[in-house]
Amino acid sequence: MTSTADHHTDLRAQLDTLTTEAFRPDLADIDRRPTLDIARTMNDEDATVPAAVAARLPEIAAAIDATAARMARGGRLIYAGAGTAGRLGVLDASECPPTFNTDPSEVLGLIAGGPSALLTAVEGAEDSEKLAVEDLTETGLTELDTVVGISASGRTPYAIGAVEHARTLGALTIGLSCNAGSALAAAAEHGIEIVVGPELLTGSTRLKAGTAQKLVLNMLSTITMIRLGKTYGNLMVDVRASNDKLRARSRRIVALATGATDPEIETALGSTGGEVKNAVLTLLGDVDGPTAARLLDASDGHLRAALEAARKH
Repeated sequence: MTSTADHHTDLRAQLDTLTTEAFRPDLADIDRRPTLDIARTMNDEDATVPAAVAARLPEIAAAIDATAARMARGGRLIYAGAGTAGRLGVLDASECPPTFNTDPSEVLGLIAGGPSALLTAVEGAEDSEKLAVEDLTETGLTELDTVVGISASGRTPYAIGAVEHARTLGALTIGLSCNAGSALAAAAEHGIEIVVGPELLTGSTRLKAGTAQKLVLNMLSTITMIRLGKTYGNLMVDVRASNDKLRARSRRIVALATGATDPEIETALGSTGGEVKNAVLTLLGDVDGPTAARLLDASDGHLRAALEAARKH
């Protein structure tokens, strides 16, 4: 039986091999430097992240296309991670309903330790593959779903456990990490490894690694939604107008898409229950609200296809 000391020795040996955990002697005196110098150094480090993401764009694009294909058939996008990685997944998931008018069940974020771990670290939760299986089981995971395991180190048991379990059920799996040759990428059908190098503070993967993960998650959700017809050009025509700012934005989007006057926009939104995409279709396709809804339903929500049908109507 392995002792706690032996386990910690093994874990330390693993961490010693990870780029994200590497020590940088050139920054050993950072606490003695002027604040502006530290800020410049940190900014310079952050500036390297987009290039690391760019190096993996083909893998990212392939994962997006596969995700969109599953979601077009009714599947969901589910993020799973611990700590910063888990919080980033929850953040991305939570922003999809207001941005793309998705149902809250369509894009989910699972974090090791549950919702309370968003605010306070839940010790030991990230070390449990079993916990990941339980969390995914509660979602009613199916083969149509996509599970994205997120882990800077690429060795977090919770993220790996989520991906391995999802794969046994036939779900699409993506492993997002910041170390080359990671166990997480190996476990997933689509491995994405954004190697950003050692952190400014040794092992503090909320920094460059966290930024890299945020950039990739932005791409994954946003481009998937573009592929699903949630936008018209670069306009968020599926935006959910749930507050004053979004109500103003919805009117601006209709104006940008159609060039209509304010009274025309108000009439269009009034005839479509405030649905931006439908309002745009009534104006550009010269159809009434019910017809717009029918055409959009027939085109699986793709406004360009619905507009083409309206012009033939």
